Amino acid sequence: MTQQIDTSDRRIALVVDDSPETLSMVSTALEENGISAVVATNGQAGYDLATRILPDVILLDAMMPGLDGFETCALLKADERLAYAPVIFMTGLSDSEHIIRGLQVGGVDYVMKPAVIDELIARITIHILNSRAIQSARQALDASGRSVIAVSAAGVLLWGSPTALRVLRDTENVEPQQILGGPVFKSWLDSCIQLPTSQTRRFSCEDFTLDFLGGGPSGELLLQIARTSNMRPSTYLETAFDLTPREAEVLYWLSMGKTNRDIAQILSLSSRTINKHLEQVFQKMGVDNRTAAAVAADRLISRL
Repeated sequence: MTQQIDTSDRRIALVVDDSPETLSMVSTALEENGISAVVATNGQAGYDLATRILPDVILLDAMMPGLDGFETCALLKADERLAYAPVIFMTGLSDSEHIIRGLQVGGVDYVMKPAVIDELIARITIHILNSRAIQSARQALDASGRSVIAVSAAGVLLWGSPTALRVLRDTENVEPQQILGGPVFKSWLDSCIQLPTSQTRRFSCEDFTLDFLGGGPSGELLLQIARTSNMRPSTYLETAFDLTPREAEVLYWLSMGKTNRDIAQILSLSSRTINKHLEQVFQKMGVDNRTAAAVAADRLISRL
């Protein structure tokens, strides 16, 4: 009996394969097990579709004409919007060289063709659940005001919390990887590894600062990132919590200890409108009261 994902929380799988028979067989099995299947017949079409639907899991044929599965996977993993989606290779290639290559470009697993459906559904289920757990953990870092990235000892970016990735994406003066891959950063990172965390110094560049937090459970190095700018606090809140400009202004004055009536007077709005804005703010921040929202906002603003 195949293992099913709860259909009340239906997930989306993107299947990329140049074989119509494989697409039909796999997509039918997915739909029968409560997973919505979207299909593409080549690597470029698969990538384009992935950027629009943001699937929860991607099943990728390794060998396709044009953009092959390995090249497609590298493209997918270079896009931060798709970083959480696990890629499972479907391949008739059993030699270790191709399996290793698939893992090196970002794949998490592989299944041999023809696929055993029960095994495929079980693997998909596990990888979706693992991906969701990782996303929840990184979103929890954001909710606690910790914008964290993980890098390898060589300075390669491995993952980041959503807010941290936005900071990197919004840099204006230099590409982040030019800094993370540069000798100055590498020297700083090496010194941090050799010192107690309490004795490490801050790394600063034009667009952001980094503080060393220590090593992660898988050997990655964890860094807290913050913007280096003269950005207005409300603009910072807008970016951090994906708020509208007006919602960010309301949150800023809330963090300053102002009552709803005070905020209404400052912004020349009605108290009812302030309440409506706060409802949206609480929802976007994932909090359920003004105290929690104010504390989270104040923690972020204090880093400016």
